Amino acid sequence: MNKIEVLKMEKDGLAIKEDIARFAELGWESIPDEDIQRLKWHGIFLRNPTPGFFMIRVRIPGGRTTTEQIRTLAHLAKTYGNGLLDLTTRQQFQLRQLKIEHVPEAFLHMEEVGLTSLQTGMDNVRNIMTCPVAGLTAQETFDTTDLVRCLTQECTGDLAYSNLPRKFNMAITGCPDNCLHLETQDLAFIPATQDGFEGSVTGFNILAGGKLGSGGYRIATPLDVFVTPLEVVAVTRAILRVFRDHGCRDSRTTARLAFLLDEWGEERFRLEVQREVGWELSRSGMDVRNRAVNEHMGIYRQKLSSVNYIGLKIPVGRIHADDLEGIATLAEVYGTGEIRLAPNQAMIIPNVNDSVLGDLTVEPLLKRFLYNPTPVQKGLVSCVGNDYCNLAVIETKSCAVETAKRVEAMIGTEMKPITMHWSGCPAGCGNHLVADVGLLGKKIKVNGEVVEAVDVFVGGQSGPDPKLAIKLLEDVPCDVLPEVLSGILPYHSRQKMHRTKAKSAKKKTVSQKMIESDKTQSRMAPEATALMMS
Repeated sequence: MNKIEVLKMEKDGLAIKEDIARFAELGWESIPDEDIQRLKWHGIFLRNPTPGFFMIRVRIPGGRTTTEQIRTLAHLAKTYGNGLLDLTTRQQFQLRQLKIEHVPEAFLHMEEVGLTSLQTGMDNVRNIMTCPVAGLTAQETFDTTDLVRCLTQECTGDLAYSNLPRKFNMAITGCPDNCLHLETQDLAFIPATQDGFEGSVTGFNILAGGKLGSGGYRIATPLDVFVTPLEVVAVTRAILRVFRDHGCRDSRTTARLAFLLDEWGEERFRLEVQREVGWELSRSGMDVRNRAVNEHMGIYRQKLSSVNYIGLKIPVGRIHADDLEGIATLAEVYGTGEIRLAPNQAMIIPNVNDSVLGDLTVEPLLKRFLYNPTPVQKGLVSCVGNDYCNLAVIETKSCAVETAKRVEAMIGTEMKPITMHWSGCPAGCGNHLVADVGLLGKKIKVNGEVVEAVDVFVGGQSGPDPKLAIKLLEDVPCDVLPEVLSGILPYHSRQKMHRTKAKSAKKKTVSQKMIESDKTQSRMAPEATALMMS
């Protein structure tokens, strides 16, 4: 049994809450190693790159929040942290560089406005995702806001679900626009319809076993199950119990739900869930998702007349507390005090009336947080990087911004939209394997000197037609990456990458010329070479 399973047997992670005040009095060096792990059940993470300082990951179900909550997070970042917050790809915020002595006070402030960091780490159901504009658009088949709330209440604070074999990512949406990477989730409810005795029934098909990280992208597979909204919570509980009771607990690297599905097969897993839930499950209905992607960034009409929402890009998700307060002010002045967080590291201000929309678009803050970013900037996403994460091999956020700027300076900004995702390590928190261009950080030696570099992946995709990304290039130093990408992107539109992937690399691009030079010591990845030979 691995060491995490041992410490969970000794004491449930949720029980560490009673010790937090004591740790705050004694200081971080007094905390035993096993309790450093247990603190993650309450969203408290000691960051090795910043000894003595902790990160708090705040649970924001479905990314739906208020300006009161946003102002509280900004206040905590300035008062106890370093003034910076990171917007993650799971629609939540991370507070940076808090000392353990400040955590109890920070928790009190969060609880006053209805925020928690409970179970945002380790072997729990993580923040449950949904479409960031749920309830606002006429295109959605079902508003999942209440379901996200119910699922969150069921899965957090309950000892029945606090000791899963591994982390459990979940999403549910009625949006047809593929704004979530549903195929990467352990459990995903996708919009679907089914013919019933009284006509068409709206509900969800179920996908299971998706993952990124160690071992790469496993595309979630259909369980051949259709559920109505009233059945979602009960079926979710049944799936969690099956995973809890039968998932692997020997090795952390093979403990995700994906490995249980690979061992059993989808049909056996489906039958086990059916036995657990206690009724015969309906076979899957018709997936009603579109093939196109809409990440809800820009200005869009809501289903109510004369009302709009506006999606603002937060460059690589990092924002200063003062700017976060500024966006909260905009949401209060021009909207209704509500803010939505999007998985592509954007913030959405809903309920903006036509009469004030023009005034909002000329606000000075919107010159930095754009509603109409360039094609590369729009799809730019990054993980935290090694300045705060001990798993990351390279610094990602500033490198991602600088690379994007240099690429656009070389090839212009008139190209078609493209997603470019950065992950600092194989954990894949930047979702690099589902991007048009995915960049995975690594260290290499060039002329005897260790430098930051990336492997370049292309053609990753989630949605109704998911595709595995292919590694196109290896060992590209970050300092020459813009030149390499400027040779790839003009020849690799999103459609080309998804259709032919690396075959279009047969063209003599700038990137190939650089690969052949001694300067980069980069090379064509074997997977790409095999495709080219075919």
